[in-house]
Amino acid sequence: MASEKSKRPERKRTGQLSGLQIMFAAILAIGLILGLNFTSLVASGQPLQELFRQVNSEIERLQQEQAALIQERDYAQSDAYVARWARSEGKMVLPGEVLVIPVPSGVQAEATLVAEPTVAIETRPPEPEPWQVWWAMFFDGAPPKF
Repeated sequence: MASEKSKRPERKRTGQLSGLQIMFAAILAIGLILGLNFTSLVASGQPLQELFRQVNSEIERLQQEQAALIQERDYAQSDAYVARWARSEGKMVLPGEVLVIPVPSGVQAEATLVAEPTVAIETRPPEPEPWQVWWAMFFDGAPPKF
């Protein structure tokens, strides 16, 4: 065994780095930089994922609200809604029915006369002023509102 050790040439330790050590250090540094970049990308993507979830939940909530509003609109356009409104708020009755308005007990209810409004009803739009007619002729548009 002693002869085997003597056959191998001994390396000189001069304190210099070999090419293999430099290559290993470079690969280690590049791997470390890539790992840090990947970690920062993952960390920057987390708030975006949370924002994405929030936007999706808001979209779902708004779609449900839209469906409810469409259903309410359809009901408001139906004859059933008109009949319900006429009987409750409109105080209207069907032929053969009697409208009953409850009066609190202990209070004397007096009939009050309702005066008819004396407001003139206009059946056509008001006439424009002369300057408005001239403005429309020269500028092909509506006059400004002062």
